[in-house]
Amino acid sequence: MSNQTIAMWKIQSTKFLTGKTIVEVRYLTDQEMNDLGWYNKALVIFFSDGSYIFPSQDNEGNNAGALFTSDPVIPTIPAI
Repeated sequence: MSNQTIAMWKIQSTKFLTGKTIVEVRYLTDQEMNDLGWYNKALVIFFSDGSYIFPSQDNEGNNAGALFTSDPVIPTIPAI
């Protein structure tokens, strides 16, 4: 991946995430998981402006993904 592409995604991600306030954290519901055609549930993080994020195992959205953290007590938040 080119440095230009990396820089563009850094700018876009920073713009989207900076200053957001988390208001809810939950796993996908069974219906949401089924609507995505997935076999596992990802954690969803909701923000006060109505936006949200959740991890996928790849860029095509083929299944739920895990989140790695900096917390030694919970180093990974798994897809379930």
